[in-house]
Amino acid sequence: MGKEEALPGRPGPDGPVAAIVVMGVAGCGKTVVGEVIAARLGWHFIEGDRLHPPENIAHMSSGRPLTDALREGWLDAIGASIAETLAGGHGAVAACSALKRKYRDRLRTFQPDILFVHLSIDRETAWQRVSSRKHHFMPASLVESQFAALEPPQDDEDAISLDGSEPVDSLAEQAVIQSYQRA
Repeated sequence: MGKEEALPGRPGPDGPVAAIVVMGVAGCGKTVVGEVIAARLGWHFIEGDRLHPPENIAHMSSGRPLTDALREGWLDAIGASIAETLAGGHGAVAACSALKRKYRDRLRTFQPDILFVHLSIDRETAWQRVSSRKHHFMPASLVESQFAALEPPQDDEDAISLDGSEPVDSLAEQAVIQSYQRA
């Protein structure tokens, strides 16, 4: 391949941003949309919930929202996973609530070139989705705390907001298109 080209799984000079973080409150569809985006781009998918330490899982399982201090190590684990994936020559898509600006800023310290895809849903939809989940550590009683903490991305952030009630394929397609337009 003479000239450097953007290949699936490898962000290049004409390819998409280096990483995408699908963010939003519990139940917005971060995991399912993130998996589809990663599959379309041929990138690695990072499930943020799997990187929670046992202390965080126990905290949430007991119906208590995470504090900023409890989130720090978890955000660092996600950021490190993104950086390791990129260092291995692959693009990364991560599912992470990233509810506050300072959480997104913390992830950017590991990789500044992140497109945040905010899946926006209303409280009732979030509550219904979280209530219907099987085998997940986060109870529906914490949905309100997610909305209380949410600071939607601002205009100065590399982020897009999408209606999380749209079909998964449509959301993934919009995110992929935006990732190329921001390159």
